[in-house]
Amino acid sequence: MVEEGSGSGVSEDADYSEFLRISGLRIEEIGGDEVRGWIDLDEQHHTPWGVVHGGVYAAAVESAASLGASAAVKDREQFAVGVNNNTDFLRPVTKGRVEVLAEPIMQGKGQQLWQVVITRADDGKEVARGQVRLQNVPLR
Repeated sequence: MVEEGSGSGVSEDADYSEFLRISGLRIEEIGGDEVRGWIDLDEQHHTPWGVVHGGVYAAAVESAASLGASAAVKDREQFAVGVNNNTDFLRPVTKGRVEVLAEPIMQGKGQQLWQVVITRADDGKEVARGQVRLQNVPLR
């Protein structure tokens, strides 16, 4: 879900992504050089063992990188699709807000590489981090 007034520069289809809504990722800012957002984690994000499922973080990493990379190439009438996602899970979380920050490492004509860091809002400690390689493709 892209929040009102985000100035996203991303296609309107991203504004209504059911996947983003279900995952709980809320986007504050989208740009070709940075994406910021958050997730309020609770029991709906848990594994059977009571901690947040790593797939929540992997999905947030992929989503934030894809939104930023697509914003970066929108003026070229392109969007970006993930071709590799490597997400590391650093510490367990049971509940609370986490902040998501995505930034490009490299932005080329054909591909981009983005880094995404997810931190606990209450103390700033990293809970996950990932890197996504994306392919720039023509809008359909």
